Amino acid sequence: MSLPIQNPALRGLGQIGPAVGSPQNRPVDRAAGTDFNALLADRLKVSGHAQTRLESREIQMDAARWQRVMEGVDRAAAKGAQESLVMVDDIALVVSVKNRTVITAVDQDSLKDQVFTKIDSAVIV
Repeated sequence: MSLPIQNPALRGLGQIGPAVGSPQNRPVDRAAGTDFNALLADRLKVSGHAQTRLESREIQMDAARWQRVMEGVDRAAAKGAQESLVMVDDIALVVSVKNRTVITAVDQDSLKDQVFTKIDSAVIV
């Protein structure tokens, strides 16, 4: 005898294929590019501190740059990195590879006299 699962968080476990609302089943408007932030959030988070740094330093990150960052994080993860400095053009991002979270962001003007600590790798993309 099989009883229905009462916990909503576990209900989708018995289903075959992606659960409703999962990233694979979410509609994406690629033509307008409006859903890139949702795709980014599924693969990489930006901490509040990093978001503040991006805004205060007026660092512009388009979809192509974020894609390169994610590829760099994937490469660092494949090598076993935990905390990585990811260089994209003239922007440096410190990323927790393990948590897939951007910790801070530095632009070229702020790179002078900067020392990056607590990193175990660097990726230039």
